[in-house]
Amino acid sequence: MRILLVGEYSGFHNTLKEGLIQLGHEVILIGDNDFKNYPLDISVYAKTFKDNYVLNKIRQAIFRLTTIDLAQLEIAFRFFLNRKKLIGFDIVQLINEYPLHSNLYLEKKMLNYIFKNNKKTFLSSCGDDYPSVKYMLEDKFKYSVLTPCKTNPKLGHCQYTLCYATKPFKELHEFVYQNCIAVIPGDLDYAIPLQNHPKALPLIPYPINIDKNEFSPLIIKDKIIIFHGINEANYYKKGNNYFEKALEIIEEKYGDKVEITTTRSIPYATYIKLYNKAHILLDQTFSYDQGYNALEAMAKGKVVFTGAEQEFTAHYNLKERVCINALPEVESLVTELSHLIENPEEIIAISKRARAFIEKEHDYIIVANKYLEVWKKN
Repeated sequence: MRILLVGEYSGFHNTLKEGLIQLGHEVILIGDNDFKNYPLDISVYAKTFKDNYVLNKIRQAIFRLTTIDLAQLEIAFRFFLNRKKLIGFDIVQLINEYPLHSNLYLEKKMLNYIFKNNKKTFLSSCGDDYPSVKYMLEDKFKYSVLTPCKTNPKLGHCQYTLCYATKPFKELHEFVYQNCIAVIPGDLDYAIPLQNHPKALPLIPYPINIDKNEFSPLIIKDKIIIFHGINEANYYKKGNNYFEKALEIIEEKYGDKVEITTTRSIPYATYIKLYNKAHILLDQTFSYDQGYNALEAMAKGKVVFTGAEQEFTAHYNLKERVCINALPEVESLVTELSHLIENPEEIIAISKRARAFIEKEHDYIIVANKYLEVWKKN
């Protein structure tokens, strides 16, 4: 089959593409790109207005005066420049309701072109979208990325996340759902809000390339190495404030037994090099399930503090822990870290179970086959 994947910001579509190609299919990936610079076959990244210092300053000035973002216009220009390459696909999958990040009028124009010129379109529920943000605002999760916004609405991520609940984004959501055959959630944080939705299909786990993310057996010689990589833009969204307070206590309590590495918004290659040395990785506190960063670390055998709520263990029928459920509570984080430091054999055991879990549930070839079955059946 010819398959078009639209959008990329985590490695999800790149890894799915790798699995689909292994299974003999032709795959094209189009997207805007963020600072992680994932590979794309067709890039609509607004490099003219984002990468040129002078033009970027002009762009910002025009935006302040008119609210028109020239970079969003450039995205649409690059899309339609490549429009002839975007027709005749058997399957299209959008990574999200807002996969290309142009202004909403042009986003609809681009998506409408895709809908009209290809056979079947599916939607992945991955990243902020109208159903998940609406569910958060209704306080149906016991905690979410919007929890910090209740005490401080001015936090950087709040306005960005909340925009998905506005009327214009609701209209985009409805337009996309009308034109997609079905929506496939990528983890429980998106599957739970879609329960009982007529277009929602069962969750398909994110694909992880287990060949690239090799398992490295943990060896604890002297100190237990804890890695905490902070992206400043998502500081409160990921619960880094809880991790930092917990680490202060752990440092004071077990200074001779631990080595703590904290980084802030460093290049991805440096980040990976440092986290490869770690035994324990601190990921996020406000999720029910794991995102890409956590899953790749688990594949390598790290003990990851991330989302692993009861809904997660029930969904996968887990009897033993494959990661640590990181609650947005300093005392809980200190308790969990202390237990691991005092019982290093548990670190080794969880490491092995983490890898086995990824191989069973997230192997990119197995996951690619699941997508193919769903696409053919619906």
